[in-house]
Amino acid sequence: MQTLKESKIGSTVRVVKLKGDGPLKRRIMDMGITKGTRIYIRKVAPFGDPLEVTVRGYELSLRKSEAENIIVEQA
Repeated sequence: MQTLKESKIGSTVRVVKLKGDGPLKRRIMDMGITKGTRIYIRKVAPFGDPLEVTVRGYELSLRKSEAENIIVEQA
């Protein structure tokens, strides 16, 4: 299993599990990232933070610290 942070640009992945607890996990879920959701990785900022992804039809920027709590598999 890999994290969203480790996924390649241009790939589509599916969320398998969310790590973390409390406010961080709730924040990720409030952004629409839940188990089974497909995420397209659009691009990464020049210094690698943040990631720009497409989730449920909208654009979203995620910090690396948030992305490493999202366990994904290739869709």
